Amino acid sequence: MADDIVLPIPNLSAAQNLFILSNPSLSRLHDEARESALKAIKDDQMTPYYQLATSSSKPLLPLDSDLLTSMQEANTATLKSLDETLESATATEGESEISDALKARANFLTRIGEKDKAIEAQKLALEKTPGLGSRIDIVLTLVRIGYFWNDESLIVWGLDKAEKLIEEGGDWDRRNRLKVYQGQHLISNRQFKRGGELLLDALSTFTASELVSYNEFISLTAVAGALTLGRVDLKKKLINSPEVNQTLPELPVLGDLVKNLYECHYDKFFHALARVEQEILLPSRILSPHARFYVREMRILAYAQLLESYRSLTLESLAQAFGVSVDFVDSELSRFISTGRIHASIDRVHGVVETTKTSEVWGKKTLQFEQVIRQGDILLNEVQRLSKVLY
Repeated sequence: MADDIVLPIPNLSAAQNLFILSNPSLSRLHDEARESALKAIKDDQMTPYYQLATSSSKPLLPLDSDLLTSMQEANTATLKSLDETLESATATEGESEISDALKARANFLTRIGEKDKAIEAQKLALEKTPGLGSRIDIVLTLVRIGYFWNDESLIVWGLDKAEKLIEEGGDWDRRNRLKVYQGQHLISNRQFKRGGELLLDALSTFTASELVSYNEFISLTAVAGALTLGRVDLKKKLINSPEVNQTLPELPVLGDLVKNLYECHYDKFFHALARVEQEILLPSRILSPHARFYVREMRILAYAQLLESYRSLTLESLAQAFGVSVDFVDSELSRFISTGRIHASIDRVHGVVETTKTSEVWGKKTLQFEQVIRQGDILLNEVQRLSKVLY
């Protein structure tokens, strides 16, 4: 059973909290982030990481010399013990014991934040470990090291390696955990649609808590789904999902975003979107680089959703629907129309927005209606002929 235990190393919350501390615009979160980062560093005795956070020209954490010395001494003693165990196993034990000693040493270096040595040790353990499941776990640990240090090349290598190993015969749990790893990576590269699909697939079977907490996982899933799912799937896969509904009370702003978009309460949706930007997107290492993109795309989605139901709409009524000024909606729509993101035109003289794609939509609906009528007439004629033959 020991091989089935997935250690939450490196502690990704430490990297997340240092990201917050490095961002002056998130100063309201700095006190809590500083306390949490120090706790994680002390708990895992992350000496190399602590040195990095305290030695720059603008240190993110205060230097405590006594803490640093005590952690250095503890790290040295632990590493010496692990090296002795490995040396003994190599001299007198078998393949399994050597593998266990290598993994223990690699996991220790990973836990304390010694990047280069940890990667080298994990790859050596990967080479010497016989079991497929254990090899997959080591590769996923390397992926987490990549996430911790923002090492994109290591993440890509690890995900590709893990997928190949799982195709050789990975079990159900590791397959599902890989979906979460892949989904988060895709979202971090602005591929919200495919990333969201993978996270939704893992929604009812989530076990990757070593990578992301359950609430953070639900946040990523809801953020991606709100942008990429159609109305039917938004209702079915998110709004009516037991897993999402169970968690949304702890993430009320995401609930407001999704439900107000679906129920067409656009003024409330705009308020929720602004809060999501400040509370979910900007403080996140994964989502922060895409905050402006996401907010823009969600606004376009909402504008398009409202306009597709009308041939024309006054700027005033549109502004009222979104709870903004006429000047704001005029300026924003003009920008989206000029870039081809919204198919409409603005008549500034009469203060009207006219949709240019609505006629096409209505034309298609009319054609479909006429086809149904014709096919219905043909069916009725055939039924009448059949009835004459039978009776």
